Amino acid sequence: MLLVLKKEASQRQIDELLENIRQAGYSPDFLPGAQRTAIGIRGNQGYIDEAELQLNEAVKEVIHVTRPYKLVSREWHPGDTVVRLANGVAFGGREPPAMIAGPCSVETEAQVFETAEFLSRLGVRAMRGGAFKPRSSPYSFQGKGVEGLKLLRKAADRYKLAVVTELLHLEYFDEVTDHTDMVQVGARNMQNFEMLQRLGKIRKPVLLKRGISATIEEFLLAAEYILAGGNDQVVLCERGIRTFETATRNTLDLN
Repeated sequence: MLLVLKKEASQRQIDELLENIRQAGYSPDFLPGAQRTAIGIRGNQGYIDEAELQLNEAVKEVIHVTRPYKLVSREWHPGDTVVRLANGVAFGGREPPAMIAGPCSVETEAQVFETAEFLSRLGVRAMRGGAFKPRSSPYSFQGKGVEGLKLLRKAADRYKLAVVTELLHLEYFDEVTDHTDMVQVGARNMQNFEMLQRLGKIRKPVLLKRGISATIEEFLLAAEYILAGGNDQVVLCERGIRTFETATRNTLDLN
């Protein structure tokens, strides 16, 4: 539920309303905006009876949000989200398109430094590379692990690039978050809810990839896990879904 407030609402009325929501057992989110100021209500398992909230004169309109996700909905955030990396690279809103580029996996120091230098010359300011690589085959190269993270960070610092890499295992959570500017959640981990909850507790941008067979609703609910923890710096990444098509590995869901 969203409570849209009147422009002339006093601070006393707003504080009273917030306290009434808490007393009813729900969690209020104060949502100031250029076009409107609202209070979002979370924590309900179903329909909320407006009477139990003891609404006051500050409320202009009540909007019932029927979607299972709230924090990632346009009702909650009518304005565009802009996600910024440490070196100023931005995604979303009216920002110009930004490119993230780099090797599938980190293999050698020479490879990483040559790539970083090449990207810097092209004006690309964010480099990705896999330190931990999930492979379909157990016999394929699985990445260089922590050593690969250090190489990425070292090369990126020399050429003033942001680092994006995938968090594959929770046991390396601290190492990955310490060496990167944006943490990537791969398709196989989109519904790793423990991972999503931990990422919600940090203040670092997250690149969330759509799961192999995930619906749009499941994709947005995965993002909701991160936002529910307090981290609203989430970029959604479409990577194609698994279909019965055999000519392409991942089918882009244009619909």
